[in-house]
Amino acid sequence: MDIIDKLEKSKFRARFKLRAKELDYIKEKGLDKIYSHACDFIKDRLAPKDPVNDGKQTPMRGHPVFIAQHATATCCRGCIEKWHKIPKGRELTQQEQEYLVSIIMEWIKRQIIL
Repeated sequence: MDIIDKLEKSKFRARFKLRAKELDYIKEKGLDKIYSHACDFIKDRLAPKDPVNDGKQTPMRGHPVFIAQHATATCCRGCIEKWHKIPKGRELTQQEQEYLVSIIMEWIKRQIIL
């Protein structure tokens, strides 16, 4: 069972879905641009040792990546530590950032297929 399957068993995580608005945005921008946004959001909002407003830095709506972050527990360092076993209190490595982005993008791709 992969991490996305595990996350979907969480009542809270499973409630996040991309709606027509977000799907249209993805269609308009393309997956490469969405990937770029995901990389930037992880690098800027989560990778620092002590992220600004940690626990509240990821909106619940407004961008497909934000929704995916909540669905994949990549929304704050606490969720990342709990679900992905990446400890808080230190900067994320490039490899860890790439891992988190890959989880986000996989969830988005699965939403597109639905």
